[in-house]
Amino acid sequence: MQHRMRHRRRIQSTGEIAGSGGQGSGRAGPTRSGATRAIRADRHDSPDIPGSPDGSDQTDRLDGNGGRDRLGTHAEHAEHNQQDQQDRHDQHGGHADHSAPARSGNCRGPRRIGALAGLAALTLAALTTGSSSLSAPTRASAGPVAGTHDAPLDPCRISSTAVVQMSEGLPTPPGYVRSTGRVRALNLMIDFPDAKGRGKALDRLAEFFPQTSEWFRTSSYGRLDYRPEAPLKDWLRMPLPFKQYGIERGAPYEPGYRRLVEDIVAMADPKVDFSAYDLVNVLVTPNAGPSALDTVLSVTFSGNADAPQADGVPLANTSFVYGRQDDGSGSYGRTGYRVLPHENGHVFGLPDLYTSDGGGAVGHWDIMSEDWGANNDLLGWHKWKLGWLDDEQVACAAEPGVSEHVLGPLAVAGGPKLAFVPVSEESGYAVEVRTRAGNDEAVCEPGVLIYRVDSDVDTGRGPVTVSDAKRDSGGCTRRPNVHAELSDAPYRPGETFVDDDNGVEITVVSEEADGTFAIQVKRS
Repeated sequence: MQHRMRHRRRIQSTGEIAGSGGQGSGRAGPTRSGATRAIRADRHDSPDIPGSPDGSDQTDRLDGNGGRDRLGTHAEHAEHNQQDQQDRHDQHGGHADHSAPARSGNCRGPRRIGALAGLAALTLAALTTGSSSLSAPTRASAGPVAGTHDAPLDPCRISSTAVVQMSEGLPTPPGYVRSTGRVRALNLMIDFPDAKGRGKALDRLAEFFPQTSEWFRTSSYGRLDYRPEAPLKDWLRMPLPFKQYGIERGAPYEPGYRRLVEDIVAMADPKVDFSAYDLVNVLVTPNAGPSALDTVLSVTFSGNADAPQADGVPLANTSFVYGRQDDGSGSYGRTGYRVLPHENGHVFGLPDLYTSDGGGAVGHWDIMSEDWGANNDLLGWHKWKLGWLDDEQVACAAEPGVSEHVLGPLAVAGGPKLAFVPVSEESGYAVEVRTRAGNDEAVCEPGVLIYRVDSDVDTGRGPVTVSDAKRDSGGCTRRPNVHAELSDAPYRPGETFVDDDNGVEITVVSEEADGTFAIQVKRS
């Protein structure tokens, strides 16, 4: 089953929209209102969006919009080599290749609102080997610390579905790492007889820390205390040459990664208490394997209860980082670490938001979409899912009628941050304010970001689709590795997003001097 929608712009009144240009400042301005421009959404037929036809196209590349076709292999589903769609995805949490959905909510022309929302569930094929690794998670510490829920928000807690291996639904299922409080991350720097580490192992560690810890501290408003530890200060030499492990793009967990993890355990266990840690980062010497510009091998295996054990616990949530994400722009010292927050996002239960077409579904609005280039943050939906936003900071517009909400910038701690408009038990629209602050370094058009969340669409298939308020504008940034077209996606005062099929209108009413935005939601 496919979910096919298109968007038609409806001009309700004429006039220039205040603040709709590509300004590069996140500063709050005076209160503004403007003529209303609306987007109407209608269903239409569109061709099926296939997955990659074979495993041959597994190299990462920078797409024409500065995004990356990051066809990684985050492995909670080592089966992805059996599935055509999974050639272009990270192998964590059962991620499959999810073809890019069209963007919704455009103020300048047709578009699809929630492409792939009703995409048929992936067939859970047998693993490519005899292992039953990547089985259903069993740990109870996943997601935020358990707490009571506000009943009024229940309609907005779109649920996960059994056939989606890594879902946007709430709550995050067990098996992943808890995302609040103190988290201890074991870091092991490894090399190989045919790819000996160049320089000091601690220099490799310094490429990622303390930046990664600071990124999580900023994004979580201090709620995640990410503690990196490296008890082994030197390179941990593996017994086999790198090539013998069969590590390549799209490689399943079996047999190569299992053998590699077993060897890591055998070499490190005498000196490391694995049971003391919540997750493991394996930082591979950059000269093992191809350049990240040619092929990104970095991968996360999460929720893998069948992983090899050490000190009585399975290495169920393990990220492997290869190469260096250096695009030659001279920014590696500031941005190269960002692959690790992305990979660790998977151990916390977050799916990939890029698709086989790169970052065109979400752009640079979430690190799970684009982790090359300038710094960026997580979507407000992800922050709620991870327990970084309180229920009191989320408004649920589930009832018919008109509701009004005032939202503050997502980067600033405290106050209302997210409005959600459910349209089914598995999908709805999230509304938040994005500015150039906190981790959001590349925001060139501050405003109200509107996006659809589909909990029944798997990782890499387009579970989130940002609505572009200025379709085909070319965007407001030319930063390398930032998806330009969606850079000016936020809505400004006087602009309205419309989904006729579901009877939803979301209007940006005004921007206040304190940086908050007033929005109005109409439901028929």
